[in-house]
Amino acid sequence: MARMHNPAHPGEVLREFLPPEMSIGEVAVRMGISRPHLSRLLNGHTSMTAEMSIRIGLLTGTSPESWLYNQVQWDLWQASQKPLPKIEPLNLPMAA
Repeated sequence: MARMHNPAHPGEVLREFLPPEMSIGEVAVRMGISRPHLSRLLNGHTSMTAEMSIRIGLLTGTSPESWLYNQVQWDLWQASQKPLPKIEPLNLPMAA
């Protein structure tokens, strides 16, 4: 497995897009979600979902796929930091 660096949680990345003069409550209203839900995302306590990635893409003018990719990278990093069981690989025939 290739070595990865410790990526930022998507919520941390989203913080960089938010105008400093705008409250979390104002951003949540603009996105059509609750303030507590946005706060959990910004603080890394909940994962980026497909629906949320679409909302954030619309809010920031970015692609939903980039937000989901960031979540996958973060999840893979977290999982790679835990001990894994010894798994014997399947001996599959090579594709022609």
